Amino acid sequence: MVTVAKNTLSVDTKERSLILWFDEVGIADIPSVGGKNASLGEMIQQLTPKGVNVPTGFATTAYAYRYFIESAGLETKLRELFSDLDVEDVKNLQERGKKARSLLMHTPFPAELRQAIATAYTSLCEPYHADTDVAVRSSATAEDLPDASFAGQQETYLNVVGVAGVLGACHKCFASLFTDRAISYRHTKGFDHFSIALAVGVQKMVRSDLASSGVMFSIETETGFKDAALISAAYGLGENVVQGTVNPDEYYVFKPTLKAGFSPIVDKKLGSKELKMVYDDGSKFTKNILVPTEERAKFVLTDDEILQLARWACVIEDHYSQVHGHYTPMDIEWAKDGITNQLFVVQARPETVQSQKRGNVLRSYRLLGKAEEQGSRGAEEKRVSNSPQPLVTGRAIGEAISQGKVRLILDVSKIDQFQPGEVLVTDRTDPDWEPIMKRASAIITNSGGRTCHAAIIARELGVPAIVGCGNATAVLKTGQEVTISCAEGEEGRVYPGLLPFEVQEVHLENLPRTRTQILMNVGNPQEAFSLSAIPNDGVGLARTEFIIANQIQIHPMALIHYDNLKDEFVKAKIAEITALYEDKTQYFVDRLAQGIGRIAAAFYPKPVVVRMSDFKSNEYANLLGGQQFEPHEENPMLGWRGAARYYDPGYREAFALECYAIKRVREEMGLTNVIPMIPFCRTPDEGRLVLAEMAKNGLHQGVNNLQVYVMCELPNNVIMAEEFAEVFDGFSIGSNDLTQLTLGLDRDSALVARLFDERSQGVKRMVKMAIQAAKQNNRKIGICGQAPSDYPEFAQFLVEQGIDSISLNPDSVLKTMLNVAKVENQQA
Repeated sequence: MVTVAKNTLSVDTKERSLILWFDEVGIADIPSVGGKNASLGEMIQQLTPKGVNVPTGFATTAYAYRYFIESAGLETKLRELFSDLDVEDVKNLQERGKKARSLLMHTPFPAELRQAIATAYTSLCEPYHADTDVAVRSSATAEDLPDASFAGQQETYLNVVGVAGVLGACHKCFASLFTDRAISYRHTKGFDHFSIALAVGVQKMVRSDLASSGVMFSIETETGFKDAALISAAYGLGENVVQGTVNPDEYYVFKPTLKAGFSPIVDKKLGSKELKMVYDDGSKFTKNILVPTEERAKFVLTDDEILQLARWACVIEDHYSQVHGHYTPMDIEWAKDGITNQLFVVQARPETVQSQKRGNVLRSYRLLGKAEEQGSRGAEEKRVSNSPQPLVTGRAIGEAISQGKVRLILDVSKIDQFQPGEVLVTDRTDPDWEPIMKRASAIITNSGGRTCHAAIIARELGVPAIVGCGNATAVLKTGQEVTISCAEGEEGRVYPGLLPFEVQEVHLENLPRTRTQILMNVGNPQEAFSLSAIPNDGVGLARTEFIIANQIQIHPMALIHYDNLKDEFVKAKIAEITALYEDKTQYFVDRLAQGIGRIAAAFYPKPVVVRMSDFKSNEYANLLGGQQFEPHEENPMLGWRGAARYYDPGYREAFALECYAIKRVREEMGLTNVIPMIPFCRTPDEGRLVLAEMAKNGLHQGVNNLQVYVMCELPNNVIMAEEFAEVFDGFSIGSNDLTQLTLGLDRDSALVARLFDERSQGVKRMVKMAIQAAKQNNRKIGICGQAPSDYPEFAQFLVEQGIDSISLNPDSVLKTMLNVAKVENQQA
């Protein structure tokens, strides 16, 4: 028997070693040391040379576990104990699990195993100091497989010191192979309890108790979008993020342009981070303490640290994809050492949910009566929703809708009260909750982020969940009927009652490709990753108004002239929203750039046409601080809007901020697929004034392939199309405004609403003239209005005229694509 192996070993020697060091093992050694340890060894050997920091350590082997079990004759006793196991009976499961753990804990380790662990730990301490602090983590030989994570099934112990402490923690890890949740999970996944062994990793601690830690995925966890890395971060040791004890910060980074040397952080969300786990000097290894209020209000990571972690995520994903011979997205734990300020990767395993989904079926959920934002006019034009206000909101996990009766359970000891099909509502979950999670119709928790336990297990089970709600256990009551919607973007919503909804499935392999480009209208950046899965040729209209109204909320001039604001209440509110920013204008640029960047990343490298802001003055006035900077107009629809604002002294400084955001997206994030578009441009000369303003602010038409489009929505845009073609690179027909101005009616007036019809002969003649003029002047022309979404015959008319692209609301894309293909086939 080899007790402590070191250096190069034969296969036979490895198999009979009680201890193996991380730098001796690789991904092929999962049967010997379990998934977690094999992966650590793989990274230390293969990725340390590529700059990825991984703490050193050693593993007890599967052979060591089996030697322990066999030498004490435990297998016979365990088989007898599990002979009448029923994992569906919570009490039966709890009784068998408790007896199994007790059996292992009351059986001493063989002397050879004790000596091997003690010797290895002493050796690990030599470069540091006696009684070095280590993490002791369970690592099952069936874990971290591409289709089964086993995440959190067995125990982990942090800040373990001394030989006795390490031996005790290893013993508890062995026993944790028979936790209730591990027994239940193995049964559900079809694994034999006695074919799996338990290895233990002993790893030098990273002092993240003095800094921060978290989890990152090399894939977007809800939508399966492959090109984004998601990083979550909180103060202290990482268990709080994994267990969902805190709501962490979240960052999204776009991988393709990151690899090309850009800095594409396309989203940053501040978490509440109330607690941090630190070392405990008492009898326990760790404890939670409150985070000071001023630290909660800051992001945990700097931009450089976010980008460094994202680069490592790419390196790790690329390596494991090469090892496995197919695309392998990764689930990675990281930690920052508060003494050295170095970042480390402490675990990496294959992501087991999105990577296993079939990519040829698009399934979408939609609440009936909950209408989508529509049209080309952004946040000011929303259909009235028939849905009630949500009772509770949080972070949506998955993209489904479910419903049922609430079962509020605050203590895991009460899980036997849970009935199949109920909606589980609790503060947070850990692996002890798993026996009932698989029977829930939905899961709602007060705390946790996208990488917490509840989120991971809900994804794996295919159960919709809403985490980080804050007040769910106070608002929702047992027996209450609710509908859980994760189908409305990143915000999950719990509605009262059982609301009607529909599920649509589309088999993508049968969809035709069309000559006419089918683009999408996108307003909400939070939906962009999900929408990009719908077959498309890009985005014909990305609305900055949605980002400004919903994510920024403040009038840009109020930020520029913050010190001169007259309304003290408004000033205080702006100070609260922009607390992270000394320069208030940077808040506007950052949020707008991230919103545009997220949409551009979702559809990269396809074109994304971004309309510069086109609020009317009354809508601008409704933004925080807007009253001080906006005039009162009798008819804002025809007043100070669009291009006329951009070079006007009353808005010129604000337009500069919009330009800076576009510049950052294109030049710093590397998203050169963004094409800015100018709305409501009345004359070619006005267009030239706008281009001059853009150039002053760093956006030079033609430089770095920058194109600038114009909305074709005024009769004058059609009549003078040839002259406008000399100024701009392309046109996008705004059928809403073109219709109202051709027919001479106010589309906001209910009195004449019956007369508003894009299919009227005058409007169609205008559209036909615009398409012909663009073609004659070698300019691209598309349409981004509502008409082709609402009227198939109008879409047919556009195809017959030879339009280059049709931009549609997402829910109209597939049916219009089929209609367009039919028309094109008839033409052929």
